[in-house]
Amino acid sequence: MIDNWIAGFHAAMEPMSLLMIVVGVLAGIVIGALPGLTAVMGVAILLPFTFAMDPLPGMMMMAGLYTSAIYAGSIPAILMRVPGTPSSAASLLDGYPMARKGKSGEALSISLLSSVIGGLFGGILLALFAPMLAAVALMISQGQYFMLIFLALTMIASISEGSLLKGLLSGLLGLLIATIGTDPLTGTARLTFGIDDLRGGMDFIPVLIGLFGIAEAFNQFERRFRTDAESISKATSYKISKKSFKRMWPGVAIGSPIGFLIGALPGGTGGEVGSFISYNETRRISKDKSQFGKGDPRGLAAAETGHNSAVPGTLAPTLTMGIPGNSVAAVMIGVLTVHGLQPGPQLFTGEVSLVYGIFWGFLLVPIAVGIIGLVGIRGWGQILRIPPPLLWPGIVVMCGVGAYTIRSSVVDVFVMFLFGIIGWVMEKKNVPTIPLVIGLLVGPIAESGFRRATILEQGGFGWIFDPLTLGLLIVALLSIIVSVVRSTKLSKAAEKLEVEETKTDIEAR
Repeated sequence: MIDNWIAGFHAAMEPMSLLMIVVGVLAGIVIGALPGLTAVMGVAILLPFTFAMDPLPGMMMMAGLYTSAIYAGSIPAILMRVPGTPSSAASLLDGYPMARKGKSGEALSISLLSSVIGGLFGGILLALFAPMLAAVALMISQGQYFMLIFLALTMIASISEGSLLKGLLSGLLGLLIATIGTDPLTGTARLTFGIDDLRGGMDFIPVLIGLFGIAEAFNQFERRFRTDAESISKATSYKISKKSFKRMWPGVAIGSPIGFLIGALPGGTGGEVGSFISYNETRRISKDKSQFGKGDPRGLAAAETGHNSAVPGTLAPTLTMGIPGNSVAAVMIGVLTVHGLQPGPQLFTGEVSLVYGIFWGFLLVPIAVGIIGLVGIRGWGQILRIPPPLLWPGIVVMCGVGAYTIRSSVVDVFVMFLFGIIGWVMEKKNVPTIPLVIGLLVGPIAESGFRRATILEQGGFGWIFDPLTLGLLIVALLSIIVSVVRSTKLSKAAEKLEVEETKTDIEAR
């Protein structure tokens, strides 16, 4: 075993491998920071360039791009409330409020530090536990998959405490939108209204850009470019205060393992779900929940470590079983197959230096992201020194280009603006948008798992009584009950406070 690690280290430290890590990280930061451009797109674009390389340098470039794109997606999320990648949607929950308080530099530093820690933690777990985790994930049944997603959906209740009904309605809307497109089992079109471009479903990126980016642009236009961008641009300190440094560690400790475990589920959504679950669980176990969503370092750190530790996690089933952890991992398989290498157990016996070189690569890449991020972090915030009347129209144009380039479809641009209006109205009516995002994200996986499990039971629901499935169901129901109780208490407390304030006003008169 030690010999394998030594061989992998020598392979990873070759000049070509190190150069490709730097190239990948630089490309990933550019791609991740531009709304609409995703890690999948970046990996797909650079994939042909790896065909002329040896397998390991090619994988190093892909790993660098993948990791840095996930990190960089949080830059516009924090500064402009525009998620650069789907994984960074959870980061804006506390990152953007920090920026509005004039702490954009500190938020960017917390994001960078948490990303590096999450990436390193995920890389270590990938090297130590990849075969075991992949084998366990392979044993998960369709019914258990559905129940895992159902458990994730209970986050809607937790995130929406105080407005539980609005949160549930938002989540149900997300699930409804997720049904648009072609039925995954029968192949029939659903809710496409005769529009061929919708047969492939409502693409997640235009919806995400609309809900957050365009909706925020509408808010800025409505306010005539007041205060928000100006207060963010005044931030000069990029140091993490002692108070924030202490507060971020619970998020780091919770987000790192959760993100990796979610990423290791074959066919899952990796960092997108991992970041939300990490954020939710950090909030759930915290005694003081009042600052979450208002600029709490715990929430930002949890989201960042969650989606960055999921990056190595997605490679666990890819390398050990040949089953892609997500779409990026599926594209990365091409780096190996073009050289006649088949991902799976045989790699661990025939290509030892390659496999362990990849393990070392996922330890080196976060370090490279940290170094390059430290050099460039002051440059990220300078974008908000652009005059708002020029900045926000430019952001709208950039968002439109990003939405169009996903599938080269004008329909996606219309979808982006439609959800921009929806997001703008939802914010005015105090309806949370995050449950909609979660419902849209996990809806297809939940539907497929439920229907396949039911079909395997010949139309019955006996699969629910599987011990693990039943246990997950009980935990999910308990989570909902706890959230209902908390929501009721919050409502009563608000009513009591309102009555006391009314009495005080009457006595003052």
